[in-house]
Amino acid sequence: MKFNVQVKVMPLKELLDPQGKAVMTGLGNLGFKNVDNVRIGKNISLEVEAASKEEAKQIAEEASKKLLANPVMEYFEVEIAP
Repeated sequence: MKFNVQVKVMPLKELLDPQGKAVMTGLGNLGFKNVDNVRIGKNISLEVEAASKEEAKQIAEEASKKLLANPVMEYFEVEIAP
């Protein structure tokens, strides 16, 4: 079976996010003064061939650990689309 998998990769909360900071400043300059704590990440869509939903999630998590996310600076979340 084929499963559509979404991997959300975000910077660790403890680390500074320079892109987020730049976007937050730009939004403030545009008048969006009520926006705070902007974080910029990646959304990665995968189509995974697997026998089960659990196996598809395991494959996506392994791919995320090995390539899609940098564990030193980022965390990831894997979601199987319904």
